[in-house]
Amino acid sequence: MNFRLILKTLGNLLRVCGLFTVLPFIVSLIHGGEDAAVFAVTTVIMEVIGTLLTLTKPEDKHLRVRDAFFVAGISWVLLSVFGALPLYFSGYFNGFVDCFFESVSGFTTTGSTILTNIEVLPRGIVFWRSLTHWIGGMGVLSFMMAVMPSINASSVNLLKAESTGPAPDKIVPKIQETARIIYLIYIVMTVLLILLLKIAGYPLFDAVINAFSTAGTGGFSSMNSSIAAYGNPVSEVIITVFLFLFGINFSLYFVLIGRNFKKFFFDEELRTYFGVVIVAILIITVNISGLYGSFEEALRYSSFQVTSVISTAGFMTADYNLWPTLSKVILMFITVTGCCAGSTGGGMKLVRFIILFKAAKLEIHKILHPASVKPVSINGKKISEEMISKTALFFFVYFMLFTAAVLIISIEGKDIVSSATAVITSLSNVGPGLNIVGPAGNYSSFSAVSKIVLSVCMIAGRLEFFPVLILFTPSIWKKGAVT
Repeated sequence: MNFRLILKTLGNLLRVCGLFTVLPFIVSLIHGGEDAAVFAVTTVIMEVIGTLLTLTKPEDKHLRVRDAFFVAGISWVLLSVFGALPLYFSGYFNGFVDCFFESVSGFTTTGSTILTNIEVLPRGIVFWRSLTHWIGGMGVLSFMMAVMPSINASSVNLLKAESTGPAPDKIVPKIQETARIIYLIYIVMTVLLILLLKIAGYPLFDAVINAFSTAGTGGFSSMNSSIAAYGNPVSEVIITVFLFLFGINFSLYFVLIGRNFKKFFFDEELRTYFGVVIVAILIITVNISGLYGSFEEALRYSSFQVTSVISTAGFMTADYNLWPTLSKVILMFITVTGCCAGSTGGGMKLVRFIILFKAAKLEIHKILHPASVKPVSINGKKISEEMISKTALFFFVYFMLFTAAVLIISIEGKDIVSSATAVITSLSNVGPGLNIVGPAGNYSSFSAVSKIVLSVCMIAGRLEFFPVLILFTPSIWKKGAVT
């Protein structure tokens, strides 16, 4: 392990992210300065420690795959710890574990919360919670690569370690330019959403808060009852559309900008994503139509909740915990599938389901036609046996982590639906589950141990398991280990 280079990389990360705490500091000053001091102190702490770490002088400046996966895992833990500091200093949270849980939920864009009354929080804290969604949406390491001038070619390993989906694409030959293009698209879409929400009638502060959470597909809002509190059908349509858009692979937007419309609209994962959303909306609309005054009203709530859940944002306009079983089962299913790889959303990613479905279909074909040599392919590209194997392994790891986490949390004695869906939504970075942790509930009643377990699940789910699992491998900590 190249620990000197790792420390220097972590130092750069802290310095870059420490600058973000200046934004809530400014927001706090604008709104009375109640919590300005907590952000000032946090900024100083992150910048000082980050600077000290960057003084490390590594002899080898090549970041290998092993190092990159280690950095990805440890950086999200480290950033969550430092991100919890302003929450802890504010005095509105019961202990550091709660602050860490809320911070992890923010950066991983999960949206789970232990808060029972968000509206009493100072504006700076509310802003910081949603800002963590925006920072974590496209990845903290990806942002660092976009802004740091001293990024070398080996840093592509960082992008691979942090990215979501089977294989990240380089939009342009230089990895730093790829990160910058992606973030430019991300920023433009966020600004456009803020403007549209403001036009729809949101106060500027609320427009920014909910736009950050929508962009990061996180779900933190400035109101206790989330988007439902505004009672604004126009804003619901706007957020629904943008939740869907942020659930699309961002590399496809570059394709769209290049006017390669055929590649964009015929992308298999995108078409599957669109199809799943439409089918889920129609079935749930019919299923819940008896609960609302009209089919149009049922369609309004169904479309918002489906896009909110499949994009793993977790916003709510209705308490779907009260919906029929069929609707709840569909919502939990798309919680697991998630949206597209390379998006800001979580879940397993639809492309993995496509790969395994095609692999299973091909296996049946080979049984019937043993001489067949037809490969599994997506968008005309052959999928290797290694990729299929890794995809199957991903499902196995998901199931094993789910089982282990549920067993630990079940010690508390909560009902199985609450315990299971709390773990599922944590691994999928969605937030709300069912029963105790439903849209109208929260995670405050869980013990400190359970909150830590769920926090690990959130980070593991955001990084797609392996960077976090590596941290628990004894050999990775050996200084003389072969890279």
